[in-house]
Amino acid sequence: MDKKIRLAGIAYESLVNGPGIRRVFFSQGCIHNCKGCFNPDTHDFNGGEERDMDELIEDVLCNPMVKGITFSGGDPFERAEQLSYMAKIFKENNKNIWSYTGYTFEFIMNNLEKRKGWKDLINNIDVLVDGKFEEDKKEDGLKFRGSSNQRIIDVKESLKSDKVVLLDI
Repeated sequence: MDKKIRLAGIAYESLVNGPGIRRVFFSQGCIHNCKGCFNPDTHDFNGGEERDMDELIEDVLCNPMVKGITFSGGDPFERAEQLSYMAKIFKENNKNIWSYTGYTFEFIMNNLEKRKGWKDLINNIDVLVDGKFEEDKKEDGLKFRGSSNQRIIDVKESLKSDKVVLLDI
């Protein structure tokens, strides 16, 4: 596998994309085109820049301050093959992993076998914030999400129980 990934950017020590100090990787490429998206420059699949995944992983693992990883975007599920490679290594190193996506958890589960990397990615993340951003459902004070339709899902419990289990945050 080519160990490159196209990213829109990186937030090196974020406190707003999940609990604790996190490294946030902004995936390049999104098909959802949500009205009011705060990252429209991440939509073009050819934008951003190619980065070496092993270097990105090593940089995280060398920083004891970083407790978790967040995949944002764009839509991380458009780069699931590459992000699942990174997620596996982060999980082996006991990092908490969150991912955002415009897809719903149900859509992802129904398409696991049809989309490269989706199964590996969903199996290596702890929390999924799912659903498209909906401008008319934007509310002040929402924690870790942009609109009230988006759910904060405990992936491990949801996979175990075969139904969506929300985190109480």
